[in-house]
This record gives sequence, C-alpha cells and structure tokens, in this order.
Amino acid sequence: MSDALQLILEDNDGTQLETSCTRFAVVWQGKELWVQAVGDQLLIGVDVEEGDTEYANLLLRPQATNLVSLQLEMEPADDDDDHVHGPDCNH
Repeated sequence: MSDALQLILEDNDGTQLETSCTRFAVVWQGKELWVQAVGDQLLIGVDVEEGDTEYANLLLRPQATNLVSLQLEMEPADDDDDHVHGPDCNH
C-alpha cells in the first residue's frame, strides 16, 4: 500500500490543481497541521513549538462502508527517540 496522497487544490474561482505528495500541512491559527497517510490510516498532527509539553495527533481509520474511527493521541513534546511513523508503527 502506498502512502502517497492525491490532492485536489481549489481556488475561490473553482480552478483546480491536482498533485500528489507523501504529506502536507495546512497553516491554521498560526499552527501547522500536518496530514500524512500511515498504512491504512490518516494521521493529522500539529507542529510543536518551544515550550509545548505535549501535542495531539488525530488518527482517522476507515471502517465498514461509510464509517471511520477517530482516535486522539497525546504525545510528549520532548520525545527525542527520532520516531518516524510508518507501516510498522502501532499508532
């Protein structure tokens, strides 16, 4: 299974641009919200700034037809284990 995301970006006038990437960010209220596919789930996480003690990841997983599960994970911001999310990651 590929972790590539197919994106369709649309301007106010309806012009669409199609592209693909492995992850992307949306800047919202001054924070970067990163989105990436990890196996069969979609990981949505926020950037960590100096002074933050923890950060949240939202995991969106497909379920049965027309259903998804959504899980919130809180992780310590000072985690220095250089963990990279991948297909063998259990979260």
